Amino acid sequence: MVAESYNPPLFSVAPMMDCTDNHYRTLARLITKHAWLYTEMFAAETIVYQEENLDRFLAYSPEQHPIVLQLGGNNLENLAKATKLANAYGYDEINLNCGCPSSKVAGHGCFGVRLMLDPKFVGEAMSVIAANTNVPVSVKCRIGVDDHDSYNELCDFIYKVSSLSPTKHFIIHSRKALLNGISPAENRTIPPLKYEYYYALLRDFPDLKFTINGGINSIDEVRAALREGAHGVMSGRAAYHDPWNILGHVDTAIYGAPRSGLTRRQVLEQYQVYGDSVLGKYGPRPHVRDVVKPLFGFFHSEPGNGLWKRKADAAFQHCKTVKSFFDETLVAIPDSVLDSPVAAPSGRKDLFANISTLLPPAYKAKEEELCASF
Repeated sequence: MVAESYNPPLFSVAPMMDCTDNHYRTLARLITKHAWLYTEMFAAETIVYQEENLDRFLAYSPEQHPIVLQLGGNNLENLAKATKLANAYGYDEINLNCGCPSSKVAGHGCFGVRLMLDPKFVGEAMSVIAANTNVPVSVKCRIGVDDHDSYNELCDFIYKVSSLSPTKHFIIHSRKALLNGISPAENRTIPPLKYEYYYALLRDFPDLKFTINGGINSIDEVRAALREGAHGVMSGRAAYHDPWNILGHVDTAIYGAPRSGLTRRQVLEQYQVYGDSVLGKYGPRPHVRDVVKPLFGFFHSEPGNGLWKRKADAAFQHCKTVKSFFDETLVAIPDSVLDSPVAAPSGRKDLFANISTLLPPAYKAKEEELCASF
């Protein structure tokens, strides 16, 4: 159950399918000690049906704390079983995915963002999850789905879920989802961002906690969101595609820790030890390409990045260890890039300037009507 004093993390890395796996989280934790990390979404059914093979999905190194497990699903019994099975792994929070627009998830699977259309079920699901764990629970959602995109409809969802369950923390991706056949990538760019919806939720639900997500691509923008009152900020693709320049500032700029002086070379030396220790752990996987994948953005915008990627493509054909891969490819990166600590943040415009003038009218809960719909 969520404690009354619960506060969400100031900064977290979003759960991303095929991205926030053990390899990426290991790299992220080498760069930042304070950011909260999320797993990929695991369908409850996967956990239940793979009970004899759970380490492959749920195991992680203790260094990855604080870490959140994200579940997906629309079956209460399986969500309960999956939560119970996950308890043995000691996650710091359990999150339910109510935001994924993928056709496999929200379409054929009838969960993910489609759950926003059934807040009563989400409330029941969160109660079931909370009843089977001793850690906080949270919901990650969009601001709407298709034509169900008014501020009042978003508030109805938040009101019902929080009234029916112990959920006190919502991560709000500040775009609606379109389920008309556009791709997940297009769902991250085509629907417009409406940060005013997020900040209105802070106003209208003072007893709840909200993390803002979507379109926040620099540490300066993270700080701007926090200055405007955000309880927490979540970064997704930016933290994945440019981990050094995003995550490298989190501990100092967000959490006030002293500068570590860490260099890319030092991170890679530690990551190589990890990478070679896990190669072939599950038969043929992971192989070198799997382990190196999170590094594809490590030299973002730096001299030698293009040459390094070309060398990487060739090295994947024959390198059997991460060490041999690095020996063959890192000659493309200048020493000045490898041995310099993270640079100062580059200034970005304030995404949230004048946000208070854009807030929709205050939400007025029609409690009798809402309670009747429970």
